Amino acid sequence: MQRDSDEDAWRAIVDNYGERAALDDEPVADPVVDPDDRQGYDAAGSAGLQRLFRPLPQPEAAVDDELDDFVPPTPPPLPKLPPDRALAWAGLFGSPSVLLVCLVLGVHLAPWLGYLLVAAFIGGFVYLVVNMPRSTDIDPWDDGARL
Repeated sequence: MQRDSDEDAWRAIVDNYGERAALDDEPVADPVVDPDDRQGYDAAGSAGLQRLFRPLPQPEAAVDDELDDFVPPTPPPLPKLPPDRALAWAGLFGSPSVLLVCLVLGVHLAPWLGYLLVAAFIGGFVYLVVNMPRSTDIDPWDDGARL
């Protein structure tokens, strides 16, 4: 029984889709708005809308001759890593990369080579952690924000 009333309700919704629902205490009428009629708008609201949609003043374009003469200075060279630290980074990222490539390509490694790659990964990680700076010269209560 409940199923029939649910289906009827949905059928009524679908049949009346797009129409305005009629309320009991007011008649159904489609509102017609005249674009020239400004009775509903006050002068301040109208001026506010005009000010809102007015384009903002744009800055004057720079002269192209000034921009063409600028040549940025050459950046300083990148710092060179010491060989021991470079080897540790190579072990940390290179060993898993080699193992992953061998796994994907199906290349069989000798067991001693696999152990050597794992040892290079662990050794590189331990070396970098041990050689991390222990203290800094800045205030220990500083949160890093500098002006």
